[in-house]
Formats: sequence, structure tokens, C-alpha cells
Amino acid sequence: MLYISRKEHFNAAHKLYNEQWTKEKNLEVFGPCANGNWHGHNFDLIVTVKGIPDPETGFVVDLKKLSTMIRAEVIDKLDHKNINLDVDFMIGKMASCENIIVEIWKIVEKHLPAITSRGKLHCIRLYETPRNYVEYFGE
Repeated sequence: MLYISRKEHFNAAHKLYNEQWTKEKNLEVFGPCANGNWHGHNFDLIVTVKGIPDPETGFVVDLKKLSTMIRAEVIDKLDHKNINLDVDFMIGKMASCENIIVEIWKIVEKHLPAITSRGKLHCIRLYETPRNYVEYFGE
């Protein structure tokens, strides 16, 4: 089994804020991430596909096709956007990295079969900062 990854990048703003709570409780739980004027990150997204290479191409997945799909279906929807307000797949959801990555998984998993018959989505990793990231295996 081989694992092949593609790294993409986007910039976006978001806010962690539970409308059911008071402003004080939001600040207590989320700190500056509850800032009413939002805050931004330089996100890195790594998508890993696993599989056995095609004997004719040597590819599990064509990385150019993988990049094109990720950009069209995910990055273009997130880059330079307010995740809470502008991103269709995040409307009505808390814009935590944990929720963002689950929604990204659903999108990539849906579109992956169109570009590879040999690969399966293995893992997605989303870096919010160089030291903070979330990893999801679809479980």
C-alpha cells in the first residue's frame, strides 16, 4: 500500500462563537478566537490518498488532477473568505478546524472517484498554524 499526499494552501478568517452563550462565556472558552471582528489564519491542507499504483502509469492518483479537484471543490471556496459567513459547506456550523476538516473530507471523498479508480482517501490534515493542526481519517 502506498500513500501519496498533496499540500494546498489558503487564507481565511473565522470566529469561534456559540450564539447560545453569553459574550463572557464565549470569551472564557474561546479567548481571542471569539473576537467580534474575526481573526485569520494561513491554513495548509494536506490530502493523502492510499492505494496500489496503476501498472501502466505508476500512479495511485495523478497529483495534477488531485490538485485541480482540491482547488476547484475546496480551496476556491475557502481562500480569502470568512468561513462563518461565506463558505456554503460551513453555514450553520461552528467554524472550528475539527468541523472544517470533516466537511472537507466529505467533499474530497465525493469527488475522488472521478480522478482515480485505484486510490482511496486515507487522511486529511489541516494546519491552522505551524504548531496547531487537526488530522482526520474519516472515522
